Amino acid sequence: MIVADTNLLVYLYVEGQRTKQAEAALAKDPLWVAPLLWRSEFRNTVVGLVRRKALALEDALRIVDDAERAMAGREYSVLSHHILQLAVRSGCSAYDCEFVSLAQDLRVAFVTSDRQVLAAFPALAVSLDVFTA
Repeated sequence: MIVADTNLLVYLYVEGQRTKQAEAALAKDPLWVAPLLWRSEFRNTVVGLVRRKALALEDALRIVDDAERAMAGREYSVLSHHILQLAVRSGCSAYDCEFVSLAQDLRVAFVTSDRQVLAAFPALAVSLDVFTA
């Protein structure tokens, strides 16, 4: 089991340069979990692609449905006070610290490409490159 960063989910469901790497991560560990926040971040990224005409709305709707179906039952609430403490101590966003908090609670790795998170939480956060190596 891993906590998957929203970008990792986007890489998996939106065909692009890092899709193969995301598929390799899924093959290595098929049980991905995330805080509930992933849905809003995922939708925001997908709608941005639609607005930039990099993705058709019909494709975006299918992608969101596929991702939400795959993550059903793998979404967690996290405690606000823990997130705030992590964010203040690390300088990372509260959004990122939701993923960190979940990884700490479940005692699993957080796979992310976010450099600030990787630097702030080296014992917990692992880069997609390292995870798939």
